Amino acid sequence: MKTKIAELLQKVRPMLQADGGDVEFVNFDEKTGVVTVKLQGACGSCPMATMTLKQGIEKYLKDACPQITSVEKI
Repeated sequence: MKTKIAELLQKVRPMLQADGGDVEFVNFDEKTGVVTVKLQGACGSCPMATMTLKQGIEKYLKDACPQITSVEKI
């Protein structure tokens, strides 16, 4: 599952990198279904980061993997 999540995030990264940001996969908790990521670059300090995380990255990952319940940043 972790490999699949990492591969899915690779598809999202170019969009974030185009705006000077990036996302790093940290962990997937199989018990809770929570994916943990680290937002980097411009995404780390952007006021829209929460919207990008929840309405962009989280929605994309949950659509691809129903066992994911949430995506959280550290």
